[in-house]
Amino acid sequence: MAEFVTERQHPATAVPPGRTETLDGAEAAAILERARGSVDPELRAAVESLPGSMRRIARYHFGWEHVDGTPAVGSAGKAIRPALVLAAAEALGGPSARASAVRAAAAVELVHNFTLLHDDVMDRDTSRRHRPTVWTVFGDSDAILAGDALQALALRLLAEDPHPASGAAAARLAQCVLELCAGQHADTAMEDRAPHEVTLEEVLDMAEAKTGALLGCACALGALYAGADEEEVVALDGFGRQAGLAFQLIDDVIGIWGDPRRTGKPAGADLAARKKSLPVVAALTSGGPAAGELAELYAKPHVRADADEIARTALAVERAGGRDWAQAEAADRMALAMQELTRAVPDPEPAGGLLALAEFVTRRSR
Repeated sequence: MAEFVTERQHPATAVPPGRTETLDGAEAAAILERARGSVDPELRAAVESLPGSMRRIARYHFGWEHVDGTPAVGSAGKAIRPALVLAAAEALGGPSARASAVRAAAAVELVHNFTLLHDDVMDRDTSRRHRPTVWTVFGDSDAILAGDALQALALRLLAEDPHPASGAAAARLAQCVLELCAGQHADTAMEDRAPHEVTLEEVLDMAEAKTGALLGCACALGALYAGADEEEVVALDGFGRQAGLAFQLIDDVIGIWGDPRRTGKPAGADLAARKKSLPVVAALTSGGPAAGELAELYAKPHVRADADEIARTALAVERAGGRDWAQAEAADRMALAMQELTRAVPDPEPAGGLLALAEFVTRRSR
């Protein structure tokens, strides 16, 4: 698998002609900061409407409060999904469309955080955004209920929005949640299957449902709020899905080889849990001694692995081509994303925000 890398671009170079690369990420950082500034007031207002018990948990999850309820200056995440909503709306409808889509952007961010709360419970992840996960602090039940509350808030925001696109946006977001649930179910079901029973196609389908679907939905909602036609909405959904797959591929690479001081998660947590991430399954299905060694390691019972075993497992994934394949596949997915974007927004100038965000998600190192 590793030999394919020389034939394909690194994700960071998958930029359409005429586009100047934002090598330092400054453009994307500015777009994300602007999105967070627009969406946070709507997000906070929605959270404030929750019942008291749920409100406290949500405030902690978003990094706004410590466990004891005192104010915190934490990170509520990078705001990639709401930024995509706003950038898509602006690309097709200009500044006024962007302004009208703030509530839709907040709804997408609420759904994203609903999935994080539930995923952390199911995956037993103990840290997120450099602090203990909600379930480790408040318990499983509270974390699940808080996630449910955030999903309900998202749909209520759209239901109460007077914008003419809100009904179609709510239906699309609800359908996306169904796809997210199917993707998470597939992911958890794979954990109980032997390594040789899982195919790369299955894992790619699962990743599209778990990650690509919401990024595609975010772009589609922005298009709806800009008054786009069905073809443009579908194309932007495709752009987001393909960019989302590239995002997941890079995220899986970071999950194995990222620096815990930057990621906020323990090193090799996915490997210790025997998660069948994209680089791992690519490595398992590559053939050869390294793939065989990895299969033996993954066939062991799910027990707490020590640092040496995690390092050995990561090396087997890399030697079997999993890391190189994931990086090259991310480049391919970004190329497909650019094709979809060009269908909806042929002019690179208004598409600049979406392009900058797409570049950002595939350049991440943490």
